[in-house]
Amino acid sequence: MSGRILLIEDDDRLSQMVAQYLSEHGFEVEVRGDATGGLEAARRIPFDALVLDVMLPDLDGFEVCRRVRAESDVPVLMLTARGDETDRIVGLELGADDYLPKPFNPRELVARLRAILRRREPRADRGAPPLRFGRLEIDRDARVARLDGRPCQLTSYQFELLCVLATSAGRALSRDVLMDRLRGEAFSAFDRSIDVHVSRIRAAIEDDPKRPRRILTVRGVGYLFARSQDGDADS
Repeated sequence: MSGRILLIEDDDRLSQMVAQYLSEHGFEVEVRGDATGGLEAARRIPFDALVLDVMLPDLDGFEVCRRVRAESDVPVLMLTARGDETDRIVGLELGADDYLPKPFNPRELVARLRAILRRREPRADRGAPPLRFGRLEIDRDARVARLDGRPCQLTSYQFELLCVLATSAGRALSRDVLMDRLRGEAFSAFDRSIDVHVSRIRAAIEDDPKRPRRILTVRGVGYLFARSQDGDADS
């Protein structure tokens, strides 16, 4: 699996090493050393994914992620400082699909990029009917969720997470089970990553995200997608 990748990283030595490694593994890579150049390239060229450093000389990676997400659903993988959970949470809240703490093993970067690109490929269940829960429709072919007919703003990771929850409606799933079904590989994850993604999904599909009726928290277990919600009728 390959793809066209935009790497936005101001460390010349690191960016050259990463670009060479990705190229050796079948990716086509363009490098930009600042936010301005990265944003210009992202608007001009249809990339399959962005690898974005948090620390950039002109704008920080969070602002770049926010601007990219306002214009595109291209997957974003953020590079964060080791052990800085706050950076990772902020990145996910802004719409990043994944994160990788520095320093990192290039093999893991390749694996994460392939996982991101795999989630955007046509699914094996193509042709499956949309999932409908009252006013909420989850169209697995079009890879879009709609509430009252209006598309919900979700990243590819968040859409996959919603599908996993919805196809197991009525059953509580632990965070470990969710991560295993989503990634398919034993990547490390900090405790709040799934929580942040669920929070973003709730913001998109719940009438009141602070009082969710579709995705419920099961304390000590994980999350449950309700078969029916107050005010909605299953179809």
